[in-house]
Amino acid sequence: MGLWARLSRIFRANTGAALDKIENPELVLQQTIRDMRDRVPELNNSVAQVMATERLLLKQKENLSGQVVDLDSKIKASVKMGRDDIATAYIGQLQQSQIDLERTTAQAEQAQVASKQALKARDNYVLNMKKRTAEAMQLISAAKQAKLQEQLAQTMETFNIGDDASTFSEMREKIDRRVAAAEAKLQLGTSSVDSQMQDIEREAMDIQLQDKLLEYKQNMGLLGSGSNNTGKQISSGSNENNDN
Repeated sequence: MGLWARLSRIFRANTGAALDKIENPELVLQQTIRDMRDRVPELNNSVAQVMATERLLLKQKENLSGQVVDLDSKIKASVKMGRDDIATAYIGQLQQSQIDLERTTAQAEQAQVASKQALKARDNYVLNMKKRTAEAMQLISAAKQAKLQEQLAQTMETFNIGDDASTFSEMREKIDRRVAAAEAKLQLGTSSVDSQMQDIEREAMDIQLQDKLLEYKQNMGLLGSGSNNTGKQISSGSNENNDN
């Protein structure tokens, strides 16, 4: 082995040993937890942008659908009045609106899929973060206990162990209290009001989607006329619009 290779090996060995001495596992784990928590607002912002795009496309789709219906009515009215020139102009606008509607519909469907995937990814990250946090807290507690045991071992090498038994028990009790407090704080964090509100919001969104699906089935005649109260409300609402 050459001289340079031997010097390089010695340097890396000494550097590694120095890093092992100054590296504090407790501080490293705490920093890791902070880094994971700092990413949550960034993830929420990304998910919000995806959902905003979805809602914008759905709104555009709704507007284009209204344009198609409006242009169809204008074409019929122009034909009845014998204004073929105006009807022809409206037909051109209708065709363009229909093309835009098809394109926007496809984009909205893709945006809906992207929103679901983004929400799932965010939820998975939060769940994994909570799991890693719990593991880190256990490791930190073990590291503190190991450090204490090392100090006690050094002390027992110098003094008699009999007089220090009470101190050992007292320190163990303090460590147990700190572990219990840390677990309680973690449990409070995982069952916070914000988390419960997010669950309620997701449940409300699911209920709205199911109501909309029922409305479509009712309008398409896939449900009986008296299947439920929701269908009756939809029908009565449609009759009022037709009367107007």
